[in-house]
Amino acid sequence: MDEQVDILSAKGERTGKVISKAEAHRKGLFHPTVHIWFYTADARVLLQQRGADKETFPNLWDVSVAGHVAADENITEAALREIKEEIGLEIRDDELIKIGVFKSVQKHREDLVDKEFHHTFLCELKVPLAVLRKQESEVAALKLIPLPTLAEEVWGLAKPGIYVPHEIRYYKTVIKAISNRLEDAAGERSYLV
Repeated sequence: MDEQVDILSAKGERTGKVISKAEAHRKGLFHPTVHIWFYTADARVLLQQRGADKETFPNLWDVSVAGHVAADENITEAALREIKEEIGLEIRDDELIKIGVFKSVQKHREDLVDKEFHHTFLCELKVPLAVLRKQESEVAALKLIPLPTLAEEVWGLAKPGIYVPHEIRYYKTVIKAISNRLEDAAGERSYLV
């Protein structure tokens, strides 16, 4: 059975309707998702390569962890669940730092329209990459890249066809938020180019 999701208004408010994720995509109805960006103390960002069998953006590099919020599921609980499912990591809810909610519309074809509100979080990755266990059905690979490299490659969409094409404003917000966290921790230098 397909996962059930809450349908949202164009302003991100719950409508009281619950339908399958597939139907929400088929009809182009707004629904909530979670995005979790993991970063390391040495200014690297965890990326996941989407599986080759994914219906949208197969094989492209994307946010560390992402997924749909099930109907009536708490946003934070959904984030923790997705982290455990996709990379095999259990964290506490107080390790998540919410940086915003981003409205996203991506029309892939007439019968597949992603209209989502991405509840977006940061989380420091405190374990080595080798400890993570990727979800084989969803994730092709995981890698850490330097924050300045990510900034260069996504801010101007300098590498089209490599990354999932989120809005520039989204990528800038994420990168600046990670940089600010690192600067706060280090108390000095900027990690941006």
